[in-house]
Amino acid sequence: MGAVGLKTHIWANNTRSAILLAGFPVLMVGILYGLQLILMGFGVLPNAGPEATLGQDMALAASMLSWTVPAALVISGVWFAIAYFGNQAMIDAMTGARKVDRRSEPELYNLLENLAISRGMKTPTLRIIEDQSLNAYASGLHEGRYSVTVTRGLMGALDRDEMEAVLAHELTHVINKDVRTMVIASIFAGIISVIAEIVFRSLFFARGGRGNNKNAGPLILIGIAIAVIGVALAFVIRMSLSRTREYVADAGAVELTKNPDAMISALRKVSGQSKLEAPDEVRGMFLDNQEGAFGLSGLFGTHPPIEKRIAALVKFGGGRDVGPWGPTSARPAVATSVPTT
Repeated sequence: MGAVGLKTHIWANNTRSAILLAGFPVLMVGILYGLQLILMGFGVLPNAGPEATLGQDMALAASMLSWTVPAALVISGVWFAIAYFGNQAMIDAMTGARKVDRRSEPELYNLLENLAISRGMKTPTLRIIEDQSLNAYASGLHEGRYSVTVTRGLMGALDRDEMEAVLAHELTHVINKDVRTMVIASIFAGIISVIAEIVFRSLFFARGGRGNNKNAGPLILIGIAIAVIGVALAFVIRMSLSRTREYVADAGAVELTKNPDAMISALRKVSGQSKLEAPDEVRGMFLDNQEGAFGLSGLFGTHPPIEKRIAALVKFGGGRDVGPWGPTSARPAVATSVPTT
């Protein structure tokens, strides 16, 4: 296995995630500015005066950011607090996941516990969804509330090494605090969506109310352009952030189990059989979610195509891909380094 290549792969994806996450506050400020230009154009916000130039009106709108940005951050904080304390109950209600323990699912629990012990961390709560699709996800925002959930279909389709690889993938999401990252991304995206809705509702209700502002037309057009571009970029960033975290978790699973072949064969089995009903925000946490992964090279997908994930595991993890999974596919067993009990 190319250890240096794998480490470099993880570092590059983590760097990309940090850059993408930093883009959300910038976009939020930009979209707020666009909203203020529109409201000024419609006469809802005061302009710089009847004889003011377009530049003076735009400068006045920029000065308003000194109070609108802090207000937006306070709203973001309240939104985060709600998500922080209620996220697991909401996810369970949306997916039908239920908590299990060592007595009811000893083999699965032991696999997860051994992986957690190998990283010196407390074993996350184990949950199962009684669904025949092949999927899994990690959830929880802090120590003591981390959880790993798998579907019944996944348990039936994967062998021991493959299941261990999937659990290691989800445990990597926990270790890297990806759930928290995606919650923050969702909160910013939600705030941006609300601002965008205000922009378009203001266009509907404020028609004809431009007052005496001679710059009304240009202000509205510039504001709309900024808002549309900002919302589109926010969506693309959120999807790109999710895809990047999947590459890191795949690599983390290989680092944890020393078994790239098992991760590759698990992805082969999951491919095309992962459909699990849940809201968009939850599907973004799944092991696989191919909705929207096609067209424009998957620009609007939460997950990279499985072929690309496998190619990365072959290139950076030294794994072997024997092609699409089928009943006659034969794969050599590869020993795991994780101790078993």
